[in-house]
Amino acid sequence: MGALDGIRVIDFGQYIAGPMTGMLLADQGADVIKVDPPGGPVWDAPANATWNRGKQSIVLDLKTEADLATARGLIASADVVIENFRPGVMDRLGLGAAATTEADPRLIYASLPGFASDDPRRDIRAWEGVVGAATATYFARGVFQVEDSPRPVYTAVPIPSSYAAFQTATAIGMALIARDRDGRGQTIEVPLFDGMFGALGYRGQHPFSIRGFSGLTTTQYECKDGRWVQFHSGNQNVPQFMELAGIAHWPGEGLFEPERREELDEKFIALFKTRTAQEWEDLIAKAGSEATVCRTSAEWLTHEHARASRAIVDVDDPVLGKTSQPGLNVRMSGTPGAIRPRRPLDADRGSILEQAEQPTEAPAPSEDELRAALEGVRVLDLCIILAGPTAGRTLAECGADVIKIDAPNRGESVIFFTDVSRAKRSILLDLKSDEGREVFWQLVDSADVIVQNYRAGVAERLGIGYDEVRKRKPDIVYASLNSYGHEGPWAGRPGHEQLAQAATGMQVRFGGDGPPTLQTNAINDYGTGFMGAYGVALALLHRNRTGEGQHIDSALAYTGVSLQTQFITDYEGHEWTEARGQNALGDGPLHRAYEASDGWLFLGARPDDLERLETSAALEGIAALEGDALERALETAIATGTVEEWVARLVAAGAGAHRVVEEPRQLMLDPWVIEHGLSVTREHMERGPVTTTGPAARLSRTPLVPGRSAPTPGSDAAEILGEIGLGDRLETLVSSGVVRTEGVAAG
Repeated sequence: MGALDGIRVIDFGQYIAGPMTGMLLADQGADVIKVDPPGGPVWDAPANATWNRGKQSIVLDLKTEADLATARGLIASADVVIENFRPGVMDRLGLGAAATTEADPRLIYASLPGFASDDPRRDIRAWEGVVGAATATYFARGVFQVEDSPRPVYTAVPIPSSYAAFQTATAIGMALIARDRDGRGQTIEVPLFDGMFGALGYRGQHPFSIRGFSGLTTTQYECKDGRWVQFHSGNQNVPQFMELAGIAHWPGEGLFEPERREELDEKFIALFKTRTAQEWEDLIAKAGSEATVCRTSAEWLTHEHARASRAIVDVDDPVLGKTSQPGLNVRMSGTPGAIRPRRPLDADRGSILEQAEQPTEAPAPSEDELRAALEGVRVLDLCIILAGPTAGRTLAECGADVIKIDAPNRGESVIFFTDVSRAKRSILLDLKSDEGREVFWQLVDSADVIVQNYRAGVAERLGIGYDEVRKRKPDIVYASLNSYGHEGPWAGRPGHEQLAQAATGMQVRFGGDGPPTLQTNAINDYGTGFMGAYGVALALLHRNRTGEGQHIDSALAYTGVSLQTQFITDYEGHEWTEARGQNALGDGPLHRAYEASDGWLFLGARPDDLERLETSAALEGIAALEGDALERALETAIATGTVEEWVARLVAAGAGAHRVVEEPRQLMLDPWVIEHGLSVTREHMERGPVTTTGPAARLSRTPLVPGRSAPTPGSDAAEILGEIGLGDRLETLVSSGVVRTEGVAAG
């Protein structure tokens, strides 16, 4: 029932990144064997009930030769291996990528270290906060803000691990496609540091411009009952909203122009205090515009839509009992997958040992070696803003021919378009016209994949929904990405990044006792894009084997809970103790930011590191301290030296530490980042040199390629129409306004 049925995965992962990758594969049908050390997972967290669901369990002591031999046998029986140790750890055990892929050329070996194997920082203990500090996560504020702030603010959401998992699962899907086509496996490396460039997105772009971005207003407002609501005009149904809100009479021509923003803000602050937050949410939904109450994660766990859409599901865990967990992020109509409880520790030893004695026999590789996993695949990308276009961009990086279809009369932020439309070709086509749809159907005949991010029902009203498309193209892979999914009472509601953060509890957690606050990066948008690409990869894998297409569904709200698995694994006795608010510097004295004499650094360590820190890092007396006393002692000591001095001292003592990078521009100018293609500068058709982030996943045999800079909107129309036999109609289509080739702002 899953696209990965028959795929065996050996998961050596610990903490979050590796186990989450295994979970994403297990949810889609893979046979995942979880290998834990004696005593169980290194981090005994309740969220292991989520990260290890659907997996078989065995305990192996890899310090013994007998269990090492068992591990080698398991790997010999596997299609995929996952590990997220520091570079070199698995090599020293004889279980590394080089040795195992040489023994089995069909093996796909995925590593998720904190820093890459060729990164000078490879041996640093890359705790979650250390990687966040290294990737400019803790200074800038808000999705649309670029200003520096005077001190870092820690977010408890495990963005580095989650993003590494999202991109590794996608890369594994692509590697499986490539292996099916030419019989060869490969190695994959997605370091947490590199993976964070996927979350950084447009904030890493230079020159930074949001020209063309417009809207009535987008912010949080305090309401009559003291609760907050996130409002986003989204340019959707503004007259209806004004009428229902009783503000259609507001005087002043051009009131909603940017230069009158201060006046508008004052009016809206007063307006929203006239109703409760829930009343505003209901009224704005009735108007067809965008708003949601800024809820806590605990509230989202029981919310009607979270339950009806299966964003939250109940699972009977053998340790915790009844739990609430994130549901499937990627929904697939033909191969639906399933959520199964985790198994008790070591419960499957007998059957797993039998499997280890039965290595798979695979056919010999073909003579022709593939260079790109999606070579020969054509994708029609109908998406706007970030999530959907990110899926299309990822498919293009994997070798697909992606045709970006935009409306002739719609512009959007240059920064968004330039970020997510690189590696694509562009055509401006009016799908609301009969002639435009005629061209669309001609393109469908040549396509393998369609990606769209309309609200539920919109594509159907245009006559280009999945059911209509598959009548003409039965084997089409059709991905739908939106804010709230395609089932449940909110399925038809519009939404953006801010709404997903508000609904799922991110904003309240990050705001703490103050107003709800946006996470720095557009993490739901970009994450949903990667999950959409993951779903497409699985659907193409299934289609290549069966000839069957299917429909794929993912949503920002699904990704919102996937990013918060650490907290949204709920059970009897659950306490919400994670770091909160704009004064948070970390999770505790050994995982937090500290101010040195010339800047900030982040320390990541464990209690059993204290004695070594005391002796090797000259932190006298700290081994006997804990809690507030330990925190004060570290603050006092670190303030006496520079960031560089303390990072060197702490790392030499075996802790994790890194300077807190203050803004993305510093990151994008880093020589190592540039050398390794995470910061890519190329000439744009109109804007001159443009710097964007590059792909993070490193596939040894079918590498991801950034592709060309984003095209000028509409500039590829002649070429695209010529390929489907309509080149001679270009002038007619342009003169009628069905196609435009110039004069439209990016988007």
